[in-house]
Amino acid sequence: MSVDTATVARIASLARIKVADDEIAAMVPELNGILAWVEQLGEVNVEGIAPMTAVIPNKQRLRDDVVNADPLTGGDVRDKVLSNAPAGEHGFFGVPKVIE
Repeated sequence: MSVDTATVARIASLARIKVADDEIAAMVPELNGILAWVEQLGEVNVEGIAPMTAVIPNKQRLRDDVVNADPLTGGDVRDKVLSNAPAGEHGFFGVPKVIE
């Protein structure tokens, strides 16, 4: 794929970026170089290589998920919470219908 001055001007217009005519001419070889590099990356054989999200192995440090860890704020207090609700329905907060 090759980029010309009309294409650069159209991209700038779509992106709502004001670009002077002399800058458009300077961007043409730069964008063509970038596109050539991307095409070169497409030629690399990556079959059998698993995709990765980072170059170093990362492991999130997560705490143990304990349901009733704190008697005040832990689990199993649904009935106490819903006793203060204006409308409790089937163990959940009842809210007025917004969309008809």
